[in-house]
Amino acid sequence: MNAAASQENIALLIDADNAPAAKIDFIIAELATYGVVNIRKAYGNWTKPGLAGWERALHEYAIQPVQQFDLIKGKNASDMALLIEAMDILYNKNVGTFCLVSSDCDFTPLVLRLRADGRQVIGFGGKKAAAAFVNSCTRFLYLDEDVPTKAAAVCDSKATVNTLKQDTKLINMLRNAVKAQAGEDGWASLGRVGNHISNQGSFDSRNYGFGKLSDLFKAIDLFEVKKEDGGASRISYSVRIRPKAGG
Repeated sequence: MNAAASQENIALLIDADNAPAAKIDFIIAELATYGVVNIRKAYGNWTKPGLAGWERALHEYAIQPVQQFDLIKGKNASDMALLIEAMDILYNKNVGTFCLVSSDCDFTPLVLRLRADGRQVIGFGGKKAAAAFVNSCTRFLYLDEDVPTKAAAVCDSKATVNTLKQDTKLINMLRNAVKAQAGEDGWASLGRVGNHISNQGSFDSRNYGFGKLSDLFKAIDLFEVKKEDGGASRISYSVRIRPKAGG
């Protein structure tokens, strides 16, 4: 994110019934790259023993707990309370980014509504989250396992690369993005390629095991990546589809 984006106001809304407290450190650190988290609320029936693990997170990160009793056995009211809060913020607060921490696909209409009003939505949840919910977000990060944050790729085995190459949807998305942004020489700015991909839907290279988009492209031998001469203070990359042998 650029310097201007670092001042973005963010609303963090947590569905505590469907989110792991153990991942709050990662969530807060990730949001810090987008802006300032001025609104921090977590919804749940805090009388339940199952939410006891959230106590440390609530205190350490100044997250306001919002109590929602279960009005009907087996059904919680947290979803509706979170939705109402999000709409109040949308209309009454200067917030450009919403963060929803949940794996509940019931929030899909809310995400679509927020994005229709020009807000970006960062989602965090488990891999059990429905594709419709994941894809509706500007970006969605999985919390089931450690997400790499270092520049070096963590998936460099042949088996992993072959798995990626068999992901037709991923490969087509990468190819089409490079083609759309390529110049006459076939090379495309990696920054523009990344923006092109992000505009299509939720995507983060870390969900594929790579800390950077450049590492993902480098790992797949269908592409070539080169570092541009931008000086020590500005490193940029370009990417192109690897020419066929003899072509």
